Order: sequence, then structure tokens, then C-alpha cells
Amino acid sequence: VQLQASGGGLIQAGGSLTLSCAASGRTGSMYTMAWFRQAPGKEREFVAGIGRSGTRYTDSVKGRFTVSRDNAKNTLYLQMNSLEPEDTAVYYCAVDRSPYPYVRESRRTYDYWGQGTLVTVSS
Repeated sequence: VQLQASGGGLIQAGGSLTLSCAASGRTGSMYTMAWFRQAPGKEREFVAGIGRSGTRYTDSVKGRFTVSRDNAKNTLYLQMNSLEPEDTAVYYCAVDRSPYPYVRESRRTYDYWGQGTLVTVSS
């Protein structure tokens, strides 16, 4: 599976952005897809994911971000509203091939990663 993330950019605080992640290759095994982010000097952290059981979000983005997927297009999305400077990071999409039905937050769970797209939120 190959993943291509896009949609990042420079945005003012309070603004909105939508990230996309296009998947290609053996997409039939993409049970769970997720977004992670990595801010400068910090570890990569889980942001949101979607799988057969539904969606899951980290607490800091609940109510502001929405994760969705279009299976016909093999594309994952992250709608980000009310952006804050603390959301500044490189955002990565990832795929978990496991048939486990719930979205997991551990990076080790995910088998494939996109190259990342930079989101910069100015105050």
C-alpha cells in the first residue's frame, strides 16, 4: 500500500483545513486508517482514526476535527476546524492491515505510512 498525503499549508488560528490521503496498491487490506502528527521536538502522536467499529479521536481535537474515508476512492480525510497554534505539525496518514475492529492509537500498530504534510497554524 502506498499513501500520499496532501492538503497542508499555512493557516491562521481559527481557520480550517482539510487533509487528504490517497491510497494505492493492495488497498483491500486497509481495515483501519488513521492520522498522526509530529510537532518539532516531539514524538509522533495519534490524532484520529476510522475503522470498522467507527472513529476515534485524541482528546485535544475532539469537537474540532472530523476523520472520514471514501472507500470507493481509497481516500482518507481529516477536516480540521478551529485550528490552534498547538496543531502545528507534520501530519501523517497510516494504515493498519489487522482485522482488529477498533482503532488503536499505538504507532506500532500501523503497517504503512504516508510521507507527511506540514500544517502551520499562526497566532
